[in-house]
Amino acid sequence: MYDAVVVGSGPNGLAAAVALARMRYSVLVVEAAETIGGGTRSAELTLPGFVHDICSAVHPMGAASPFFKSLPLAEHGLEWVHPEIPLAHPLENGLAAVLERDLEATADKLGPDSSAYRRLIGPLVSGSSGLFDDLLGPLRFPNHPLLSMRFGLNAIRSAKGLARAWFRAEPARAIIAGLAAHAVLPLDQSPGAAIALMLGIAGHAVGWPFPRGGSQKIADALASCLRSSSGVIETRRRITSIDELPPSRVVLLDVTPRQIISMAGHRLPSRYCRSLSRYRYGPGVFKVDWALSGPIPWRAPACRRAGTVHIGGTLEEVTSTERAVWRGEHPERPFVLLAQPSLFDSSRAPAGKHTAWGYCHVPHGSLIDMTGRIEAQVERFAPGFRDLIMARHVMNTAQMERHNPNYIGGDIGGGVVDWWQLFSRPVLRPSPYATPNPRLFICSSSTPPGGGVHGMCGYFAAVAAMRQLRR
Repeated sequence: MYDAVVVGSGPNGLAAAVALARMRYSVLVVEAAETIGGGTRSAELTLPGFVHDICSAVHPMGAASPFFKSLPLAEHGLEWVHPEIPLAHPLENGLAAVLERDLEATADKLGPDSSAYRRLIGPLVSGSSGLFDDLLGPLRFPNHPLLSMRFGLNAIRSAKGLARAWFRAEPARAIIAGLAAHAVLPLDQSPGAAIALMLGIAGHAVGWPFPRGGSQKIADALASCLRSSSGVIETRRRITSIDELPPSRVVLLDVTPRQIISMAGHRLPSRYCRSLSRYRYGPGVFKVDWALSGPIPWRAPACRRAGTVHIGGTLEEVTSTERAVWRGEHPERPFVLLAQPSLFDSSRAPAGKHTAWGYCHVPHGSLIDMTGRIEAQVERFAPGFRDLIMARHVMNTAQMERHNPNYIGGDIGGGVVDWWQLFSRPVLRPSPYATPNPRLFICSSSTPPGGGVHGMCGYFAAVAAMRQLRR
């Protein structure tokens, strides 16, 4: 009999297992796929020797994660690679807005908005460690109330409202637009500003790094850490009902509400299951991986030194395209999130060759092929890009969900992150990780603090499970 069984080996499932195993509880992780990792897996998707990240690629919140920082992940093979510039956002005429690690260097390039950027971001970056501790988790009284209040006064805005309130020129506004688009919310809807601020603060405080060798290295390091504490992992074992699991004192599910009902609904009160059934999933993504014969020929020189490139033009343009997705439309000029890890990690491609990773948002469950529109957006700011394409691999929302069943309808964030679901996910309860069944806990990104590779959902679920194990 195990103390705990964890279903799912995504970063949250592995984080939960590691947290329990390090407290000397016996833990088994059960994974349906051949490879562990969930959203942190890598593979040669296009051509031999070209290593692509199947889902997540860039990890600011992984570098900021209080739980990951507490683990000796470097000793287990995880090495963060920091691009020269974390983020660039190309604009017309060969210009680009740039978020550099150094806050002063970033502000200096923002012209009339330099002082405003320092006033908005500077104090939050100075207190970033405490801020991440307070905000990356469930709703609770902060240990740094004044700092959290300063953050909150701006976080309650929409991203568009924040950008317009603080900045006059397009470069600074574009940076906010690109950061906020990661939330997969309309930019004129709150709390998009909260996500934009968190990612911007992380860019200065810890960077936007890649794992050397691919995102799989995050999962591998967590798995190695787990095994060093006597944890066990079984792959190729699909669980359709929790009754199929070996005996244990608690079960933690790294799955979303829809799968919880399917797997464990018969062990939960019907009222709780009805609440889970009302959980809302957001838009999906259409993703393309490229094998390239050379680096992307960006017009803006800064983009050639950036790990991540936000492609979408001005604040107004990004606002329009992201709102269109929520209306069920497929924009002709989608906002594209693009990563180019091989510029900084030679292990990703053969000598002289490169990889690139990009996706855009699409309506929930969309099957429309967005390859042409995504590539046209890249070509818009990097003429000659198409000529470099040696091979490509595409995934629509259905293929994303087949790869990772947690990506319902292509939603990679585990559910909508509006104000209600940001803190009540998946159901409003004193502990969002605990269910009415005292043996059953939820540790997926459908719990606070939500999507992203940080392991904090798993960590807090493990803390909740340990209270039960101590009884």
